[in-house]
Amino acid sequence: MFPLPVLTSEQARLWDREADLAGLPLAALMESAGRGVAAVVAARFPAALRQGTLVAVGPGNNGGDGWVVARALEAAGLPVWVTSSGGTASALNTLEAGLARAAGVREVEPDGPWPAVGLLVDAILGTGASGALRPNVAALVARLAELELPVVAVDGPTGLDLDTGVSRSGLRADLTVTFGGYRRGHLLARDDVGDLAVIDIGFGPPLEAWPRLLTEREAARAVPRLAADAHKGARGRVVIVGGDVGMTGAARLAARAAFAAGAGLVHVVAPEPSVAVLAAAEPDLQTCISSFDDLSAAARSLLERADAVVIGPGLGRGPGRAAFVAEVVSATAAPLVIDADGLMAFAGGADGLAAVAAGRTVVATPHAGEFRALLPGMAADLGVDPWSAAAVAAGQLGVILLLKGVPTVVAGPAGGVVTVAAGNPGLATGGSGDTLAGTIGAWLGQGVEAGLAAAAAAQALGSAADHAARRATARAVRPMDVVAALPEVWRRWAQIRRDPVPPPLPIIHQLPAPIRT
Repeated sequence: MFPLPVLTSEQARLWDREADLAGLPLAALMESAGRGVAAVVAARFPAALRQGTLVAVGPGNNGGDGWVVARALEAAGLPVWVTSSGGTASALNTLEAGLARAAGVREVEPDGPWPAVGLLVDAILGTGASGALRPNVAALVARLAELELPVVAVDGPTGLDLDTGVSRSGLRADLTVTFGGYRRGHLLARDDVGDLAVIDIGFGPPLEAWPRLLTEREAARAVPRLAADAHKGARGRVVIVGGDVGMTGAARLAARAAFAAGAGLVHVVAPEPSVAVLAAAEPDLQTCISSFDDLSAAARSLLERADAVVIGPGLGRGPGRAAFVAEVVSATAAPLVIDADGLMAFAGGADGLAAVAAGRTVVATPHAGEFRALLPGMAADLGVDPWSAAAVAAGQLGVILLLKGVPTVVAGPAGGVVTVAAGNPGLATGGSGDTLAGTIGAWLGQGVEAGLAAAAAAQALGSAADHAARRATARAVRPMDVVAALPEVWRRWAQIRRDPVPPPLPIIHQLPAPIRT
């Protein structure tokens, strides 16, 4: 299976051209696309299809896909009507409209009476559409929205900019079917697209430089399996530096996650009052006393023996933290995760973080606020293009940069961008980042390549949050619930490794809408 790309509209157009040059005409792609959408709709909405389907088409190639959907449904003997927004039709749209009319597909006016139907297919505007909707399109979209029927979007809901995720219509789909790979806007606007399904229509391999989606199957394969004769030393020693007075919870969450991800030994380096709390609360942990002004000799000795180091959970933002982080880094040869307060120590001074990371394996895990504090000049890019923001920042800082958000983006200093689309709003709680950092630390300590460890940990956290939300609801999920759900993820991943279940063809990948309740 080819990697699943996450495309801009320009990359999607390039992929179309490459297929055409390879001998697969655009008309053949359109036929495959429309028939694939019809097959997915038939499997997903059989009862609604029997009531009838209204396909709304625009004048471009997205509308051509819609004409093919209508013709396929008509051929299956299902009631279907097409309504058009009007406008000058593309050559392919004209071709497919003629074939559909010849096959008996019925048409209704956009402002006339419509038949009672059970399903709407939105094929008005797709990839590449941007800017304000023309009045005729806006009127048709508004009328569709008023019907309060299930909506299947072809490529994306009309009015959604599939580059930026900005919606100019407010139309939301229950299911979006797209082709070959995801568009960036799909992952930026999860509330608008509903469930997502990618179908195969015959594209060749995507370009390696394009961002790609990490699938659950890839994540499952990334995690090292435990040998039958494994011992605690073989499973990695993770040292967490954090948990200042009053903030021991962050270090506890990171430590619990590291254990849950399979670490053999987990230590926390913290001030003496915090160590007393941690020792009483977490008997699995080993602790080491050090102030955060000057690294103790005992902590330095421990760091020399570490297989991975996590700096930042509950580190606090007292004076001199940047110098302390640099001191910790200089004391170990192990790969590092720098998170939370460890990153904020360099707020407004990204060059200092780059100097600390030079020549080292470092995973930096900022959320949007921490990213803006580190690199304020790039703040405007975050909401609409986290892929470029993460890639530029990774190169500038010399780190593996995991930019937390919806979606999460992982970029390396030498290139390569991976997207993680797992999770739900239950992760929007204090402590989720500490849990992620501990999971990454466990897998770095077991020798997993840093970029893959970061991306797989984000996938695991998102999947665990979904398990937790099904039990407790997304609203009530706490980070401790997510840690407790990680064993469910490991069981699922073991099953995926043993016997992966393919999605129902022609679907090659699907993402359910995030759990929001």
